[in-house]
Amino acid sequence: MSTTALLAAARGEQPADLLLRNARAVNVFSGEIEETDVALHQGRIAGVGTGYTAAQTVDLHGAYLAPGLIDAHVHIESSLCLPGQFAAAVVPRGVTTAVIDPHEIANVAGIEGVRFMADCSRGLPLQVVVMAPSAVPATHMETSGAALPAEELAALLAEGTVHGLAELMNFPGTVQGDPAVLSKIAAFAGRPVDGHAPELTGQALNAYAAAGAGSDHECATVAEAAEKLARGLYILMREGTNTRNLHTLLPLVNERNNRRICFCTDDRIPGDLLTQGSIDYMLREAIAFGIEPVTAFRMAALNAAEWFGLHDRGAIAPGRRADLWVFDDLQAPVARQVYAAGRLCAVDGRMLDETVLTRHELPTSVASSFNLAWDAFDLRIPAAGARVRVIVSLEDQVLTGERVLDARIEDGQAVADPARDILKIAVIDRHEASGSMGLGFIQGFGLQRGAIAGTVAHDHHNLVVIGADDASMTTAARAVAGMGGGLAIAAGAGVLATLPLPVAGLMSDQPLDKVRTQYETLLDAAHEFGSRFHDPFMAMSFMGLEVIPKLKLTDQGLVDVEAFDFVDLFVEE
Repeated sequence: MSTTALLAAARGEQPADLLLRNARAVNVFSGEIEETDVALHQGRIAGVGTGYTAAQTVDLHGAYLAPGLIDAHVHIESSLCLPGQFAAAVVPRGVTTAVIDPHEIANVAGIEGVRFMADCSRGLPLQVVVMAPSAVPATHMETSGAALPAEELAALLAEGTVHGLAELMNFPGTVQGDPAVLSKIAAFAGRPVDGHAPELTGQALNAYAAAGAGSDHECATVAEAAEKLARGLYILMREGTNTRNLHTLLPLVNERNNRRICFCTDDRIPGDLLTQGSIDYMLREAIAFGIEPVTAFRMAALNAAEWFGLHDRGAIAPGRRADLWVFDDLQAPVARQVYAAGRLCAVDGRMLDETVLTRHELPTSVASSFNLAWDAFDLRIPAAGARVRVIVSLEDQVLTGERVLDARIEDGQAVADPARDILKIAVIDRHEASGSMGLGFIQGFGLQRGAIAGTVAHDHHNLVVIGADDASMTTAARAVAGMGGGLAIAAGAGVLATLPLPVAGLMSDQPLDKVRTQYETLLDAAHEFGSRFHDPFMAMSFMGLEVIPKLKLTDQGLVDVEAFDFVDLFVEE
């Protein structure tokens, strides 16, 4: 971009590239809907107002024009697709920037996984802002496929691959001043540092903020969000596939605090992205709740731009990126046209040029790895007592509960009890073939028979299996292994459905629509088996995440997250 040429167009001394006439522009600075023209030149907004000429003119006939939406925190890997296919899902909806944390692939492939995601994202109509994963591994209580110490994260920053430090998931370590965590924060001094601190409050929250965390997307109640906001954190309201916090948190918003609130999706599967939407869905829901429309647009664009220091976007103003979208109904905005860097890239929900979305090369550094010690694979749990700790999975939350229940004992073994919705869960090292395996019990999934399995298991992404009997669990586990990573559902010796994920065991290299179809076949089978969850596979993926309370399982054992330590499965009387 030539600044000289941009200024000449801004002064009206030379024609702009494109003039959008008769727009009703959403002005997130003044809070007004401005009836005006908008001149675009070399991918930027040259001017807002009348009197401009351009090589091309488009008359919007009074349609609304808004700044491109920003997803303030998302793991593209959770879409099960590569960045290009993710862009195909969200850009036609008006989402033009995504701030991503590639810690899923980083926990499998390390620094090369981060570089791969950044490389795949270049040249897309979606601006992908890569944050450096701070949680690789999440804690010492898991077997991960890689580790990213502070010096490697600093190298990513120095080479320009990353913009800031992604969510500080090890919040206990942050609060306690763990030297390894603090060294990562120090490496990003002056850069945005995202937080991740579920249920943190009081003096511990003070310590977390003092360490440098500047945001949080884990709030589950208005009270929690209000306290974190009052302590200086940006609140990233989240509406994911399995973490639906938006409607709970919208009552927080008022005229005094809305400038510190953003929207994010965190983890969304293809079906939800294509059917429900992304940040555009959150925007519509906020307006329907009663949030004034321009305020909702601020939360969906400008606020995130300011938190992350992306001052070249988030508003319709001179010098900003010409990332814009056109729609007709201010009360229920649906993108009709989307411009990325001044170029029309999507119309009526479809990308105009899909050739830029495809990446054919798959480096060996991110190819799916599946190294499981099958000679140590044993799902039996010898009964060491009459009562067991049971993970309680909660619908639409990644938080879990804990119950102590009577174990079902057969032939000296503690087994699943589907009649009481007590299933067996196993988390097995698939990175180092160490034979490490955690076994336990879980409630909430509702499966009456069969088993589900997958290598999508935040954040270590080991093999996780949940089932009603050992035979089905073994079949599902071997089906995933046979694909080199992916998702599967089985009953007895039969495999009902699979989804291969050849990219690090996390993502498909296939088109989004195909992945959606395969995934929905898995979901249909799980629901037929009795699961009550909207997405039992996404729910399963969080049951091994030992940084979100209360009880979780890793390949190393059962973890009491609040105590930040292992606990026994069996409870003494």
